[in-house]
Amino acid sequence: MSTSQQGTPVPGRSREHSAVAVGATAFAAVLMIMSGFFQMIAGIVALVNDEFYVVGTEWVFQMDATTWGWIHLILGALVALAGFALFTGAAWARAVGVLLAVVAGVTAFAWLPWYPVWAIVLVAASVIVVWALTAHGRDIAD
Repeated sequence: MSTSQQGTPVPGRSREHSAVAVGATAFAAVLMIMSGFFQMIAGIVALVNDEFYVVGTEWVFQMDATTWGWIHLILGALVALAGFALFTGAAWARAVGVLLAVVAGVTAFAWLPWYPVWAIVLVAASVIVVWALTAHGRDIAD
C-alpha cells in the first residue's frame, strides 16, 4: 500500500498502480513530443509546397494551406516543448500539456478536409494524452 505525503496509507493505491501512472505519463510525454514534431513537419510541408494539401469539400474553416502550415508549425513546437516539460513532473506541465493537447485535437479536427487520415491520428493522440495526464499524471512527480 502506498502512503500519502503525510505518511499515512492511502487505501486502494499500490506501488504497481503508481508504476502504471508514471508509465502512462511518460507515454503521454513521448506521444506529445512525437505528435508535436509530426505537426511541425506537416506545417513545413504546407509552407514549402502549398499545393500538397488539397481540400475536397467545403468546410467552415476555409484557410489556405500556408495558414494551416503556420498553425501546425507553431502548435507543433508548443506541443513538443510541453512534452519535454512533462518529464519534470511539475503540475504546471501537466496543466499546459492537457490544454495544448485539447487545442491540438480541436485544430486537427478542423484540419480534416485537408488530410483526413492524419487529422484523425492527431485527434486520437490528443485524446490519449488528455486521458493519461488527467488520470495518471500526478504520480510522475513521486
